[in-house]
Amino acid sequence: MANAAPLPTVHAIEAQLRALLQPTALQVIDESSDHAGHAGANAAGFGTHFRVRVASRLFDGKSRVARHRLVYDAMQNFIDKGLHALAIEVIDQA
Repeated sequence: MANAAPLPTVHAIEAQLRALLQPTALQVIDESSDHAGHAGANAAGFGTHFRVRVASRLFDGKSRVARHRLVYDAMQNFIDKGLHALAIEVIDQA
């Protein structure tokens, strides 16, 4: 049996978002333990449910949907590795 891909971590997500979105403010919170027993949760209690609060100049002039799409696009490799839920909060420039 092949080894499963490693679960996403706060550090890995922060690094990816910093590289791709050049945020002026960024907070990544692993909320997986709050979702124990829910769909997409795992026994480990981490790596499946995240909240991202982010501001970026790349969002300037874009709609809310377009801003969220930029974040989802930046996170696609983590979604492929088991990230089940992503709450996105686009915040004002810092």
